Amino acid sequence: MKPKRIFSKQTDGNSAEKHSGHTSSNVGTKHLGFALAVVMTGVLITAVDTTIVILALPEIEKNLHVAIASVVWVVIGYLLIITLLATQVGKFGDMYGRVKMYETGFIIFVIGSGLCALSWNESSIIIFRILQGLGAALVTANSGAVIADLFPPEKRGRAYGFNAVGWSLGAVLGIVLGGVIVTYFNWRWVFGINIPIGIFAVVLAFKVLHDNSQRVSHKIDFFGMITLGLGLFGILWASTQLTSRALDAQIWGYFIGGVVMIIVFALIERGQKEPMLQLSLFKIPTMSPSLLASLFQGLGNYAVLFLVIMYLQGARGLSPIHASLLLVPGYIFGGFVAPVIGRIVDKIGPILPATVGLGIQVVALFIYAHLTDTTTLWVVVVASIINGIGGSSFFPANTTAVMKASPQELFGITSGALRTFANVGMVFSFSLAILVASKSISRGLAFAIFVGSANLHAKTAAAFTNGLHSAFYVSMALLVVAAVLSATRVLHGRHKTLQVNIEPESEPAA
Repeated sequence: MKPKRIFSKQTDGNSAEKHSGHTSSNVGTKHLGFALAVVMTGVLITAVDTTIVILALPEIEKNLHVAIASVVWVVIGYLLIITLLATQVGKFGDMYGRVKMYETGFIIFVIGSGLCALSWNESSIIIFRILQGLGAALVTANSGAVIADLFPPEKRGRAYGFNAVGWSLGAVLGIVLGGVIVTYFNWRWVFGINIPIGIFAVVLAFKVLHDNSQRVSHKIDFFGMITLGLGLFGILWASTQLTSRALDAQIWGYFIGGVVMIIVFALIERGQKEPMLQLSLFKIPTMSPSLLASLFQGLGNYAVLFLVIMYLQGARGLSPIHASLLLVPGYIFGGFVAPVIGRIVDKIGPILPATVGLGIQVVALFIYAHLTDTTTLWVVVVASIINGIGGSSFFPANTTAVMKASPQELFGITSGALRTFANVGMVFSFSLAILVASKSISRGLAFAIFVGSANLHAKTAAAFTNGLHSAFYVSMALLVVAAVLSATRVLHGRHKTLQVNIEPESEPAA
């Protein structure tokens, strides 16, 4: 039997640096700048597709004759496949090269985008979105690991800050381009616009990104992916159906089946030598609270975009493009703040910036929770700016904390695990928000308002806004949980040594 690899972990997270085979000192500053630009482009293009599609949902629903309860799977299917594959394609990065997998992801993403633009019915658009999600999973799961390979721990905060700029810029472009395309062009260009951007990024990636990491062999946890996928699908299907119809035996069946499969997944993972979620990572004191903070932040804050658009389109009667443009300032301010926060993280560590960022987001949601059908719209703009600043404080800080705590040999798996936890929160945030927000009006009407298929009459606008208030309060509570988890990291001693057994025994791949 081969001996297990033993990593001596310091709880200040610097042991990864000891295992790193290279740092930025080996690479020219100009080359590092180009490499970071490529990684930012990958994050940007995947962020574009999380927001741009939202504005196209009404047109997709009408043009492809998609049922109103199914059109949301154009969004959820994309996020779900990223969630299921994030840790596994992170393993591919460790096995075959993170840059190679990153570039492969770009190519698959571009092909998926082209096929989405050619979709002809409900099944085709959802299937091609899943293919697009496969490419996005390869990009997002390996982007954090590529940065960790390129930059030493003391400079990663700034790098992740610029990476957050890519996300903010992508979200802005998604909102603006989505509104323009849906209003003045055909909805198919929502996907077609990814093709030239993706091709440019692939060419640039081949020129400036090079693999320097050691290859490590892994086993793919197919049983884990299947059981977790079935479990999440069952619960999500039940949740989305519940947003548009009353609870019945079929919904109960999907929900119970999903819960059972999640339990089966947990039992399978306990017996796997190399599980889908690397359980040894959770022995690192700061890892569990960091990953759980990411999960609760996604669950609480990703729904905010849905809720605010529902308020602006439903209660205030704005068009999709006008509603979305009010949110652009938040992303712009967030983009400016992220690199600054990254520098602060490099100087003082990630715990305080991450926790304060979550607290700032709670303030933004408190403002949203007091909107009425007569509130001046500049209040929405101010709240979006506050929320953007909070998010841009949390993301680079939390990512830095996770990657600094990870052994260098497991950067790919760790980056994928972080994406998995964030996406689990994101995929459930939508149905949770709709269920809470629709307490004052019918769920079907609430769902129609979200996808832009219906507006409210004046007499129901106030009642619907009250329902939104409840949803914002629930999101605030979830962000408070994330902040508490983030703050608890300071309780762990900074100089205690922890022996972490990484299974199975990794060895250089041929």
